[in-house]
Amino acid sequence: MRSYEAGFAPLDLDADHGWEVARPLGGLSLGGVRMAGFRDRIAVGLDKRPLPQPAVVVVIGLGDDPFTVEGATGQQRLRSFVAALSPGPARIRGERVECVEMRLSPPAAFALLGVSPRELDRSVISLEALWGRHEWRLREQLTEATTWQERLRLMDEFLLGRAARAPSVAPEVAAAWDHIVARRGRVRVGELAASCGWSRKRLWSRFSTQIGLTPKRAAMLVRFDHAARALLAGENVADVALASGYVDQPHLHRDVLAFAGCTPGALASRTTSG
Repeated sequence: MRSYEAGFAPLDLDADHGWEVARPLGGLSLGGVRMAGFRDRIAVGLDKRPLPQPAVVVVIGLGDDPFTVEGATGQQRLRSFVAALSPGPARIRGERVECVEMRLSPPAAFALLGVSPRELDRSVISLEALWGRHEWRLREQLTEATTWQERLRLMDEFLLGRAARAPSVAPEVAAAWDHIVARRGRVRVGELAASCGWSRKRLWSRFSTQIGLTPKRAAMLVRFDHAARALLAGENVADVALASGYVDQPHLHRDVLAFAGCTPGALASRTTSG
């Protein structure tokens, strides 16, 4: 059984790993959304402990078997689920997996999910709990579609319809998030507040409500995400600390321990050959 450490299933998987992977042709209608279809061609199986990342992950299962999700609240059997920015200790398993996965930036998640990422409460929850009957109708349509491109087109149209009816984050909050991402987390809150013309207190309040993290925590998460990907790719810990903007290796050590629950060396030793 293959174990994937960063994201539900890395988007660079190919036939050599036993997965069929489909990406939208011609792009998507909305910004802040990444989407792909996955099918386990040779019964590799899925066994995953997700890492925190600066995206809300939505997975809609199309196969006959639900996912088994274990977390702080116990074990659930879910056809579709949403993983928070920092999902906490969780394990997601599946057999004969066939699904559509979306990764939503926090501003996109705020609009498309109908709740602030903060309300996901650091966990993995049922998508049906958020979308109700729309979830099972969508899953039924996706399952009945005969090609991946038809499925991804249906998904894109569904999201476009939700976006047309949904509230959006404040332009200042969206700009602050974009700035954090562009700078790979190497920003100061005072700099963000000055750039949007708000006080630090107002930015802290509005950003936390709509993004689900404080500006400082968001910057830490974005920086950690870049460092974690580099470590999982086998890069040297000292080089990663320097390239990711950490003051020194102990600083990287503290952030990796806080987000991943292990040391940088332990994180680097994880493998997708599981």
